[in-house]
Amino acid sequence: MISPSVLNADLSRLAEEVARIAPVSDMVHLDVMDNHFVPNLTFGLPVIEPLLRDERIKADCHLMIDDPERWAPAYAAAGAYSVTFHLEAAADPAKLCSVLREQGARAGVAVKPGTGLEQVDVLGDLVDMILVMTVEPGFGGQSFMSDMLPKIRKARQLADRADGDVWVQVDGGVGPETIESCAEAGANVFVAGSAVFKSEDPAATIERLRALAAGVTREH
Repeated sequence: MISPSVLNADLSRLAEEVARIAPVSDMVHLDVMDNHFVPNLTFGLPVIEPLLRDERIKADCHLMIDDPERWAPAYAAAGAYSVTFHLEAAADPAKLCSVLREQGARAGVAVKPGTGLEQVDVLGDLVDMILVMTVEPGFGGQSFMSDMLPKIRKARQLADRADGDVWVQVDGGVGPETIESCAEAGANVFVAGSAVFKSEDPAATIERLRALAAGVTREH
């Protein structure tokens, strides 16, 4: 699944940019940053709520924010398909996963490059998606950290042990040169920002990324 990040899109034309890629994307990745948990500021619920009301858009909301217990449920209630919060910021990850599910969203947990997966393992079947950050969160256009590949493999092992359909997402520096390595390691949801929105033909780039990842999956 390809979930393009709008972080590198023209945010002054957010609705148009989303409409441009939504028909060929599996989801649309919306990076919510608060300038506290990460050193960048993007947008919040009031800005993206109109997008969440559009049933044609599967919103993949990645909350890089402090106090996700306070803010995350509102994204799920507003219509987000998937809501991901950071384990580093959550006081009670298990409870928050349950609340997100109750509000109708898939519950995702994200970890920064320096954070292990021990807490994810403890959560067990409460998690619908594990997001392995392959850059330090905060800014688009960074280079992929190849030393995160073993963590992706570990996340896949944890996902396979769960009873439900648990996805493994990668976010950061994902493009034609890196997506196959991520797929080989076990990822099945790929966030691509610069690779999509900086390309001449975003739709064609999305299709190419999907084909590259699917080719690895078929080989295995």
